[in-house]
Amino acid sequence: MNQRLQRLADQIQRTLSSLIRDEINDPRLTGFVTISGVKVSPDLGYADVYVTILEPNQDTGMNKESHQESMQILNRASGFLRTQLSATMKTRTTPRLRFHYDEVTAHGNHMMDLISQAMRETAKNDHQDDE
Repeated sequence: MNQRLQRLADQIQRTLSSLIRDEINDPRLTGFVTISGVKVSPDLGYADVYVTILEPNQDTGMNKESHQESMQILNRASGFLRTQLSATMKTRTTPRLRFHYDEVTAHGNHMMDLISQAMRETAKNDHQDDE
């Protein structure tokens, strides 16, 4: 990705973060939406927005299926978000937004949780062995 596209992607990411936080008032969108990356197509036709969603209750875990409704809400709001984005950006065209669940980040977070859990278990077992 060239520098111009990268700067545009960074601007879209910053602006969308605040728009989603401040402007999307759908009560079904219960989680904290984090934009982990934006990729803009070379012709500026599309921007693929990769998001992770941290739910207040972690019972469902971080997987694509548990956040399907939130992803549908974001994709349905893409037209509104694009309109708001075009009002703040100084470009001739504003790319269409496509939201994708970022499974890489979610998987990394899950792996970190498993590692932390294993380390706690190891420390607990080592402490019991010392007694």
